[in-house]
Amino acid sequence: MNNLIIGRNREIAELQRIFNSKQSEFAVIYGRRRVGKTFLVNNTLGRYFSFYYTGSHSAPKNRQLQRFSETLHNYGLPNAPKLGSWYDAFDALQQLIELQPASRKVIFLDEMPWIGRSNSEFVSALEDFWNAWAMLRDDVCLIGCGSSTSWMVDHLIENQGGLHGRITSRIYLKPFSLGETEQFLVSKGCDWDRYLITQCYMCLGGVPFYLNLLRPDLSLAQNIDILFLNPGATLHNEFSELYGALFGGNETYREVVRFLSQHHYGCTRQEIMKGVSCQGGNLSKILSNLINSDFVIGYNQYGNKKKGTIYCLTDMFTLFYFSFVENRSTLDANVWQRMVNTPKVKTWQGLCFEIVALRHVEEIKRALGLTAIFTSSSTWRSNGKEGRPGAQIDLIIERADRIIHLCELKFSVEPISITSDYEQKLRNRMALFRAETKTRKSLVTTFVTTFGVIPGRHSSIVNSQVTLDDLFFIEK
Repeated sequence: MNNLIIGRNREIAELQRIFNSKQSEFAVIYGRRRVGKTFLVNNTLGRYFSFYYTGSHSAPKNRQLQRFSETLHNYGLPNAPKLGSWYDAFDALQQLIELQPASRKVIFLDEMPWIGRSNSEFVSALEDFWNAWAMLRDDVCLIGCGSSTSWMVDHLIENQGGLHGRITSRIYLKPFSLGETEQFLVSKGCDWDRYLITQCYMCLGGVPFYLNLLRPDLSLAQNIDILFLNPGATLHNEFSELYGALFGGNETYREVVRFLSQHHYGCTRQEIMKGVSCQGGNLSKILSNLINSDFVIGYNQYGNKKKGTIYCLTDMFTLFYFSFVENRSTLDANVWQRMVNTPKVKTWQGLCFEIVALRHVEEIKRALGLTAIFTSSSTWRSNGKEGRPGAQIDLIIERADRIIHLCELKFSVEPISITSDYEQKLRNRMALFRAETKTRKSLVTTFVTTFGVIPGRHSSIVNSQVTLDDLFFIEK
């Protein structure tokens, strides 16, 4: 295992497996931009590369082929030919590989969507290369990588042509969890407590590229100013670059995430259609791609598994951008340092913590001792009936033993105190949930908070607790 890599134990093990395999392997690695896919491959198998080529963003076919030919030459193909098509390119790659003495031929094609986005010939030539040559050998390890998750899924993983069923390994690289983020920051020398790391996570998510930009000699507030809000801020234009690289010029993706950013508790597909004036089939594809790219989570509404899915924007970077960066006409020094303790930021952090919890449901289940029992997660909302007020429960965990956890998600700088009014609110919500869902299962109230609940006269309403430390769990 490479000590430079934080976490990613399963992914490293899978790369090592395909490298040590006794047959040819075709691995596909995908995940959102900046999440560390190339870093993972380079630091795990880089010293074994027989050929490594990276596609160029927006480069025309002839330029891509010219660079491919130059790369072939750099890896040892004498008199690399001028390439007229991707079929020629893969024929030349075959010649190069046959010249190499290594017992395992590792071929890494990075940013494949940039090669094939406007050139369907690339995928056809790749199919021919794999099916007619590489797959018939026992020594080829072909790794395809790309940030445009939709392209990787459509053209490789769910390919209905010559590559159907040919992918032997799929590695979906997610952003870091809170625990992995802590490990990464410690490795950088950021000696921050978990409360501060969570605040950092609310701004940058678990995206390694963004986290690597943090300076350990500065406070978190100073770092956020430098990255987003000061004149010349490093990430001020990242939103446009990120969505442009992933989804091209399709503005509907930006419209959908902007609409969802204005509806913290999420929206149904029908609500999104009305809000962005998008046709149903196109919207389904967009939502699927946003989910596959870790920007959106789709949650079933409790008791309605087939219809009424609630879609929530959960990408922390995008949420921070819409909340504090997009509408700033001018950049000014030290903006975040001046506003970090304002009510607006505190309210935003409270909303963001709910999303942090949704991204750490498995850690919540583990803390509740539910790893050995079947569970399902959902959300629930009511507009109220018969004069009763509406209610919202962001996270419901239903257990196979007929117990339902109604989770209350709270971010606070200190332990939560349950007042009489708060207790009554929770009891009213539980009664409304039982009345509208008609469930006969046992209902328990579970608090997911930063520092727990203060024992007191009204705290008996809380049946179980999960604290911030539980969310930082990392499986060894």
